[in-house]
Amino acid sequence: MAALKLILSPTSGQTILDQTPGLGHLVDVPAVKPAYEEALGLKANEGGLWELPPLPYAYESLEPYIDTQTMRLHHDMHHNAYVTKFNAALTKLKDAGLPTWKEDPYKIIQKFEDVPADVRKTIRDNGGGYVNHQLFWLNMAPPSDAGQPSAPLLNAIQSSFGSVDALKEKFSTEATNVFGSGWAWLTLDQSKQLKIIATANQDTPIMVGSLPILGLDVWEHAYYLKYNNRRPEYIKNWWSVVNWNFVSKLYDIATS
Repeated sequence: MAALKLILSPTSGQTILDQTPGLGHLVDVPAVKPAYEEALGLKANEGGLWELPPLPYAYESLEPYIDTQTMRLHHDMHHNAYVTKFNAALTKLKDAGLPTWKEDPYKIIQKFEDVPADVRKTIRDNGGGYVNHQLFWLNMAPPSDAGQPSAPLLNAIQSSFGSVDALKEKFSTEATNVFGSGWAWLTLDQSKQLKIIATANQDTPIMVGSLPILGLDVWEHAYYLKYNNRRPEYIKNWWSVVNWNFVSKLYDIATS
């Protein structure tokens, strides 16, 4: 197989994944801690397939920064479609007698290049869409509940970026400059240092050995109804609903 192709972000020099047919291992990725997956609320049904968790708040709770209609469409249609297609691919693995289907989503995605070619892209795209969106919903909260970075996270932010404002500026630039569809992330690398990276489409930072604790969806379906093509405005307003309490929780889990 051809190796996973990487390109560099034009703004930060950090790694950005590029969808490439024919994929092989890029790095030895660490196991995701069970406490991290538990915090994300990833839940299998009795048949071992994955469920769409409900939003942790009402659809209208993020107004006026993210509109109610976008939240309904994004969660009930787009996220649900990723879960449905991911489960369909896992069912194919199950029917073929391959034990991979029983593993947790992150392990499946980490080993997606080892599954049969006819479901490989489906698992990469839709498994990624499943876990990415579950983190995305929990990374947000009504402004009154969003909180501030915990002392440990704040110290790490100041060490890596200088200040929270500097983090926001660098992250926002990364998100603005994602070409086409993708995500911007605040992650912990394998040395537990904070890094800002971007990924294409539904790729997850786990694929390059980084653990995401904050992610922003910059696919157009995440913002176009309200913001049209004004992605920078969407990004600026999104900071008003970032759930720093949850980001801090993931940071504590990842560094413990």
